[in-house]
Amino acid sequence: MNYDIIIIGSGPGGYVAAIRAAQLGMKVGVVEKESLGGICLNWGCIPTKSLLKSAQAYEYAKHAADYGVSIEGEVKPDLAAMVKRSRNVAEAMSKGIQFLFKKNKVEIINGFGRLAGKNTVEVTNENGQKEEHEAKHIILATGARSRELPNLPIDGKKIIGYRKAMALGKQPGSMVVVGSGAIGSEFAYFYQSIGTSVTLVEFLPNAVPNEDIDVSKQLERSFKKMKMKVLTGSSVEKVDTSGKLCKVTIKTKKGEVVVEADIVLSAVGITPNIENIGLEEAGIEITNGKIKVDEYYRTNIQGIYAIGDIVDGPALAHVASAEGIACVEKIAGLNPEPIDYGNIPGCTYTSPEISSVGLTEAKAREKGYEVKIGKFPYTASGKASAAGQKDGFVKLVFDAKYGELLGAHIIGGNVTEIIAELVVAKKLEITGHELLKSIHPHPTMSEAVMEAAAAAYGEAIHI
Repeated sequence: MNYDIIIIGSGPGGYVAAIRAAQLGMKVGVVEKESLGGICLNWGCIPTKSLLKSAQAYEYAKHAADYGVSIEGEVKPDLAAMVKRSRNVAEAMSKGIQFLFKKNKVEIINGFGRLAGKNTVEVTNENGQKEEHEAKHIILATGARSRELPNLPIDGKKIIGYRKAMALGKQPGSMVVVGSGAIGSEFAYFYQSIGTSVTLVEFLPNAVPNEDIDVSKQLERSFKKMKMKVLTGSSVEKVDTSGKLCKVTIKTKKGEVVVEADIVLSAVGITPNIENIGLEEAGIEITNGKIKVDEYYRTNIQGIYAIGDIVDGPALAHVASAEGIACVEKIAGLNPEPIDYGNIPGCTYTSPEISSVGLTEAKAREKGYEVKIGKFPYTASGKASAAGQKDGFVKLVFDAKYGELLGAHIIGGNVTEIIAELVVAKKLEITGHELLKSIHPHPTMSEAVMEAAAAAYGEAIHI
């Protein structure tokens, strides 16, 4: 055997699993056909946050007078410079993984990897040459790509996916974004904020449809305040790309409308990368388009494992990383705790930001809980007022009988940095009273968590 473990894919699942396995004394090889870090680091999580930070800087500059700062001359966005900064950030992070691999003696195998018999991975390099590597254990971490709808075929020019949206050569005057999940909402916010006229189309009744309904409504209000057009309960029926502008036919609650735009961004979800990697030949079981695994990510074939976007569960970088660690620790003979998928935080980096964990109010009631709801608006927060970020609130869902925290839903400035407190609280089964009696620093955005807990029990001071 060349290796103890070979991992196919170096995204946040693959590279984290590789480093943890190396820490545990295993010889590890990682197969990667593009850049270390996968989609998340190179074309997803990291570079998009760089673009969003540029948009935020532009917003601050435009409204500098509100903060008592005078800027002479016109403030202009420079999309090319924003994209260049974003690419530089991604490249630096990828080099960081190279350093970590070298430090932990993880070997990089460049090329496209596929299963090729028991304990064997075949790797095809960019010149078409093939070589085989053997390992006691093989972890599949091949990630996902943009999903395509039949009536919205991505051509890379007028109808684009998220990768192209991240590196456009020039700023479009207008854009239709199809899908208001995290990817769609973040790009809609980014382009609208730098001056592109954006129409956001969502098939379901509300934007960010997986979030609590109150959060969805707040984001819609904030987007509309930016002059973004938000069409919920609507679907794109067809796109005519024959002219200079795309003609997008949209079926709305009030009938069909045609919207003209320079670019259409398809952000309707992702598709797992499970084709042509040898699953059928190996006899690996697939369920609903994803690889079936147990609680430690073992497939039905001994010695083969799968993690991340190609298995059932939230398609999030931090989930893939946690799965990778649990998987290799089990292989190493440790006894890791299975992941609690009911306590996974989700974040959307629009402005205002969104973060959440656990059950929404509606889901908690569906499950039969009698609930107590605590809500604290950022309009009542001194720090939010000082920061000029008063849009939003903290909403907490408690079990009325035992006081257990069932869910937390936050929208506002920097709230993606706050949610971890509530993830820990939920894991430790903290009650509402314990949360409200935990002193939070003043003035901070985070003290709204304490105030929301107090509001659930009729003890809020500032509302």
